Amino acid sequence: MQHQNTHSETPNIAPEHQHLGLNKNVMFGLQHVLTMYGGIIAPPLIIGAAAGLAPEEIGLLIAAALFVGGLATVLQTIGFKYFGAKLPIVQGVSFAGVATILAILSTGGGLSTVYGAVIAASLIGLAIAPFFSRIIRFFPPVVTGCVITMIGISLTPVAIRWIMGGNPKAENWGDPANVGLAALTLAIVLIFSMLRSVILRRLAILVAIVLGTLFAWGMGFTDFSKVAAGPVFAVPNLFHFGLPVFEVTAILSMLIVTLVIMTETTADIIALGEIVGTPVDAKRIGDGIRADMLSSAISPLFGSFSQSAFAQNVGLVAITGVKSRFVVATAGGILIVLGLLPIVGRLVASIPMPVLGGAGIVLFGTVAASGIRTLAKVDYSDNTNLIIVATSLAIGMIPIVNQEFYAQFPTWVKTLLHSGISSTCISAILLNLLFNHFPRTRPQLGLDPVASETKHTPS
Repeated sequence: MQHQNTHSETPNIAPEHQHLGLNKNVMFGLQHVLTMYGGIIAPPLIIGAAAGLAPEEIGLLIAAALFVGGLATVLQTIGFKYFGAKLPIVQGVSFAGVATILAILSTGGGLSTVYGAVIAASLIGLAIAPFFSRIIRFFPPVVTGCVITMIGISLTPVAIRWIMGGNPKAENWGDPANVGLAALTLAIVLIFSMLRSVILRRLAILVAIVLGTLFAWGMGFTDFSKVAAGPVFAVPNLFHFGLPVFEVTAILSMLIVTLVIMTETTADIIALGEIVGTPVDAKRIGDGIRADMLSSAISPLFGSFSQSAFAQNVGLVAITGVKSRFVVATAGGILIVLGLLPIVGRLVASIPMPVLGGAGIVLFGTVAASGIRTLAKVDYSDNTNLIIVATSLAIGMIPIVNQEFYAQFPTWVKTLLHSGISSTCISAILLNLLFNHFPRTRPQLGLDPVASETKHTPS
């Protein structure tokens, strides 16, 4: 859903550089935080449980994740020379590294080994960022459209999991009441999206989450009694879980994850460039990746893990039309406060997962729709681009429809391809090179005899 500039925006300034004022920054920024809150606390919950930490120590992991995610978001949005894409990108703990971290923990390595691997791999990623950013020339619309579409599709299972209750082991997993609560939240989003007021349309997600939570509280589906339990203020301790330990095998495993994160961050930056309507070049991608890697390298000091762009917030930018990076920088500030004020974090954590799932259906679907819009720009007069799109999307769907598909493959393959986003990205780039940059292979394909007689311009 796209909206025109309002009176509060300056037409001569690029959308991402618009200043909307403190009140709007806080409202829209809070909307971003609520959208990604479930995603940012999930990795520390999973890792903390696998490491055998006590509940209060898992709480420290969550606080560190919020605090570092806020710092990384501010760096990415405000930026300084060579660091920060200066786009409305929300940062947080990457899901891509969870499986590898669990593998390190299960083979005898502790959190200290994990932190050492994250630091070393991130510094290597920082060093190769200038070379990695040059792959922008391999991202024409036929590639970016596939990747953006898959970002939305790959997030849909997350929304479904939220709708079902968030915890497969809970008694109410998949309860019709959860689905009903998600449907109510979705209905509120749709109703507010139909209003004439631009502000209310842009706040549809936030309003739906608040109203959905209040309804859930009134019906007894959520409990705020634990909000007051625990400290009000807490500062993350440096190296609380011990000094980092550097082991070669752990570093190599995490380096593969880092390459995946760099690929996905590149895809998210390109996707946001399409949505915001601003040019994305190798320099901007390089600055964004460097901010990612610097944040990830510093993260273990506070007890957190690799940072990456959050794709669900790409959908929020698309559906609200609020493209200002200062809004997201404000969201980063809110995350920092949440990391320092556990009581506020506990309040936000009380939001029922089905409420987030109802909003997620629209958010994640909007990302996929943005990718489809990009694919509409592709020339399909020759069947080769159609094959690129069809094959890349199908390969990207493999880990989504069957998570066991790569179970018997080497660990590095599972790490690289377990994400539908990275699978699609790799497939689309390679197929685009094969079909559109090596034209000598085309006449033998016999796909379109008429088209093959005309000169092909690479997509």
